[in-house]
Amino acid sequence: MSRRGPFRSFAISVIQIITIICQVLTEEPRFAEPIPNVTVALGRDASLPCVVEHLGTYKVAWIHIDRQMILTIHRHVITRLARFSVSHDNAMTWLLHVSQVQQEDRGYYMCQVNTNPMISQVGYLQVVVPPNILDEESTQSAVAVRENQNISLVCKADGFPAPKIMWRREDGQPISVDRRKKVTVYEGDTLSLQRISRTEMGAYLCIATNAVPPSVSKRIIVDVEFSPMIWVPNQLVGAPSGTDVTVDCHTEAHPRAISYWVYDNVMVLPTKKYAINTEENSYRAHMKLTVRNLQSGDFGNYRCISKNSLGETEGSIRLYEIPMPSTSPKATEMKSNANKESARRANVSRATNALGAPTERPSVVRAQLDRNDRNDRAPVYRPPHPHHASGTRNLQCWRRSILTMVILVHIDLIPDLPFCF
Repeated sequence: MSRRGPFRSFAISVIQIITIICQVLTEEPRFAEPIPNVTVALGRDASLPCVVEHLGTYKVAWIHIDRQMILTIHRHVITRLARFSVSHDNAMTWLLHVSQVQQEDRGYYMCQVNTNPMISQVGYLQVVVPPNILDEESTQSAVAVRENQNISLVCKADGFPAPKIMWRREDGQPISVDRRKKVTVYEGDTLSLQRISRTEMGAYLCIATNAVPPSVSKRIIVDVEFSPMIWVPNQLVGAPSGTDVTVDCHTEAHPRAISYWVYDNVMVLPTKKYAINTEENSYRAHMKLTVRNLQSGDFGNYRCISKNSLGETEGSIRLYEIPMPSTSPKATEMKSNANKESARRANVSRATNALGAPTERPSVVRAQLDRNDRNDRAPVYRPPHPHHASGTRNLQCWRRSILTMVILVHIDLIPDLPFCF
């Protein structure tokens, strides 16, 4: 019995080991983790993992459920699409690779193990597509409409997810919606403009976006057609002869109008006499005519004319002559009565004696008069000096008397009798 005891214990241990090995070898495969949902942009590469424990001798297969198509079995690619392949990391993960993903690759993918019964799990491949504007279903890039008419702009786009359409004006101006309100951005694939006006003319941008870059846009130019209109800032302009003058007109028209000037029923052309300048901005134009060196034949009526395929209109400006401004008169100095005496004294300096010789300055004359006033209160007659000839003395006396009278006349101080010094 002693010999059988150890042998029996050994046999039991071997049986236990074999049982454990069999259990390991016969344990059914199972998935260690689910297949994640994968999102990829159109044209990129994607991979779907399938992690299987205790695979043993069983095989892993990949199937595209939406297409009902077997893609791979174990390490072999069954489909004829070269964009699909499979790889194994010698552990538990089996990877299905899709290169240059297309929209038809979107859908559910099954990882299947050929046990009995079969086990499987499913993952989803999402393929997102940037927006794309469908030109054939959208309004063409340039449209024309008569003013006060209605027009609808259409913009269609595809992509995944479905893109959102927004409208805005290229110049940043608001969009009139139903003539009741104005918005900076309008959402929707159709933009309706009611009773459109010339101020709504311009480029409209249709922008498609779905959070998948890049966003795309289309530019649609809306032309609003109307006949020409003219307004004149100054219909009556005056200028002197010999000067230059500029007259101007403002016009609006679409299609673009032909604009010109007419004087005396003759079209005005650019010459040395006339300078013509036209500044254009969208449907507006500013016409300027400069007439140089005005002469009598340049005055009269000038007409600015604008015409396009829808009509014609004109404005009139009358150019008339005004006198050349004269030089401004000198300022008159107001003098008080106290200054009249000094003015009369100043005039003394311009007096001359009877013989044509200039008189003395006012200050000298005044001093001499004051001296005479003190010494000779009244005129005194003195006889001739015995040592001088009477004729010579009398001549000198009369000369001095005449000089004194002339001076006193100018200063309004005429004495009663002439006197001699």
